[in-house]
Amino acid sequence: MEKNEMDLKKSAGKFERNLKKIEELNRRFLSAISKKKHSNPSLFSPGQDFYAKAFGAFVTDMAANPSKIMENQVGYWSKSLQLWSEAQEQLKGKSSNQSSDSSSYDRRFKSELWNTHPFFNYVKKQYLLNSEAISKSIGEIDGLAHDDRRRLNFFARQIIDMMSPANFLATNPEALERAFETEGDSLVDGLENLVRDIEANDGELLITLSDPKAFEVGGNIAATEGAVVFRNEMFELIQYAPKTEKVFSQPVVIFPPWINKYYILDLKPENSFIKWVVEKGYTLFVVSWVNPDSSYRDKGIDAYAADGCLAAIREVNAITGQDRVNAVGYCIGGTLLAMVLAYMRQIGDKSIRSASFLTTLTDFKEPGEIGVFLDSHFLDGLEKEIEEEGVLHSKFMSRTFSFLRANDLVYGPAIRSYMMGEAPPAFDLLYWNGDSTNLPGRMAIEYLLGCYRDNLFVKGETVLLGRKIGIGDVRHPIFAVACESDHIAEWQSCFDGVRQMGSREKNFVLAESGHIAGIVNPPHKVKYGHFLGSKSLSNSGSWKAAAEYRKGSWWPAWEQWLARRSGKKIGGRELETGLGPAPGTYVKGPPRSLPN
Repeated sequence: MEKNEMDLKKSAGKFERNLKKIEELNRRFLSAISKKKHSNPSLFSPGQDFYAKAFGAFVTDMAANPSKIMENQVGYWSKSLQLWSEAQEQLKGKSSNQSSDSSSYDRRFKSELWNTHPFFNYVKKQYLLNSEAISKSIGEIDGLAHDDRRRLNFFARQIIDMMSPANFLATNPEALERAFETEGDSLVDGLENLVRDIEANDGELLITLSDPKAFEVGGNIAATEGAVVFRNEMFELIQYAPKTEKVFSQPVVIFPPWINKYYILDLKPENSFIKWVVEKGYTLFVVSWVNPDSSYRDKGIDAYAADGCLAAIREVNAITGQDRVNAVGYCIGGTLLAMVLAYMRQIGDKSIRSASFLTTLTDFKEPGEIGVFLDSHFLDGLEKEIEEEGVLHSKFMSRTFSFLRANDLVYGPAIRSYMMGEAPPAFDLLYWNGDSTNLPGRMAIEYLLGCYRDNLFVKGETVLLGRKIGIGDVRHPIFAVACESDHIAEWQSCFDGVRQMGSREKNFVLAESGHIAGIVNPPHKVKYGHFLGSKSLSNSGSWKAAAEYRKGSWWPAWEQWLARRSGKKIGGRELETGLGPAPGTYVKGPPRSLPN
């Protein structure tokens, strides 16, 4: 039998096997999506009043400035015709003075075919031109309030990102090339990945960002040696085993966010903040918050303060025999810590020696991109969802935060998984990102309304455990770290919160990178630098202009500051292991119920 005939038979057999596989996957797909629950549309898109405002502002602006509209249209069509002309020349094999574009640093268009192939080059450039035209038109609309303009820009960007030619098989040269090389296997594998994700999420499409089998909590991540030394219905308290002969007398306790899990600070050993702190000679405790189910619906900020922060501080002092701790709060954990500090001052409790804040908002006047979801339409839908479910579900939280960086956390992974047929990477940070948590209904509403919408803490109108408190009540020595490209807690807003605190000693550091990478930045990598400024915090712009830039991690600067507030060195403390080894039970498994 000739080789060509053998190859044809081999290909025919492979094609038949793939067809059968596709038929089975289609049956699984239909079965999976049939389980999808009805979703409240107000949680995913603006209300009709927003569209009316935007359209009304556009029509009014068009009537008032017809020349501006005409100028934009003429400019757009002129550039479009130029692109078409260049594409025709390229198709004829002629070189052309190609229009510059913004794709050189755009990871969506990294394949050389986007530049060398006439069709894909034209599709890419036309998309970029369309994107520029839409963004410019929206940016020039007059008569929109600040919040409405920000919302319009955000949702327009969502549409622009969604319509990228890289997101469609017919216009993605990398995916087509891969399909050709594998004789269609990549597309079948991609369909299998898609069906798997839908099946795993009860009909919802949530992309698997990291290989779920590559990591084990307590195995190769969250593996720093320690033990659970206290447990209540809100958290487990983990104490870590000493790694130095002597330790500082005053302990450190970390309050991580309860949106996702604490082990963002204890990923692989080489980038574990927790391991690094212990190795510097500190007795370290970390709060591992419960992942609640609907039985926690009535747990609010008061519960997280009284049965969370205050209970943890009390237990740490009892275990170590000390009367003061150094506290660290990360993200919403830092927001809670600031409120607790204000409360403790009012009642005369001096159990906290110093406070460190990591990417923490306390002034929510400019809440960042989360603010686009805080109109009445969205909040009404959210309250209805919480009333029905008792919690703000982890899937909603995961999807919302992912779309704040859609190209990196939605479309890019979808292309690799569903169009290229690739397996998810073994990436510890993305594994953590997918290990999300529910939020108790009452707490979620109190946080969104009291902080994001009404900014009560800055106004001195937050009521915590029966006391009216404000940001000026925070009087402890402060070390605050914000991140330069943080899209969740914008650094200028973090700065403004620290500026308004009543503390006499305030230290502010601006780390390079974003909400996670800027914090999880071990010194040995020398990856992202930081700005360390003067004590004057009058204005964020002038502060940064005068700040000193230093290469590498902010961790050593913080540790030097902390050491001066941690007392004398004593012998390493023995570790009690009565409630089991770290990372405990709350960080694993499904959401927990309140005990009967």
